[in-house]
Amino acid sequence: MSESFREYMELVGTAVDGLGVVVIVAGILFAAWRLTVRRPRHVEGAFNAFRQDIGRSILLGLEFLVAGDIIRTVAVAPTLDNVLALGVIVLIRTFLSMSLQVELEGRWPWQQHRAGHPPGEGPARGAAR
Repeated sequence: MSESFREYMELVGTAVDGLGVVVIVAGILFAAWRLTVRRPRHVEGAFNAFRQDIGRSILLGLEFLVAGDIIRTVAVAPTLDNVLALGVIVLIRTFLSMSLQVELEGRWPWQQHRAGHPPGEGPARGAAR
């Protein structure tokens, strides 16, 4: 591989990582904005909606961060050590993503949606209505 290609892929991977961070921060700011604009009557429902908004932004941001790691590892320095480190990072982030999804939706990703709980609306949020 040419050195310029590696530098370009490093730049692309870093840009994707940066996009992941921007998605998380923007999601938190959006969630805070939504919370203040809505001025809900039920504090518990507002808290659950706020948590879900933040959780969704973290999930999406994690996807970008994993993609950045994959780009840099595979395209820039595909050594055995780097691939093993990437594997550990992906396992940790996958565990975090699945944990967040269970927390937000009240089910594992491979389970069907529960009756009475539309997609993206876990039992805690549905109960606040």
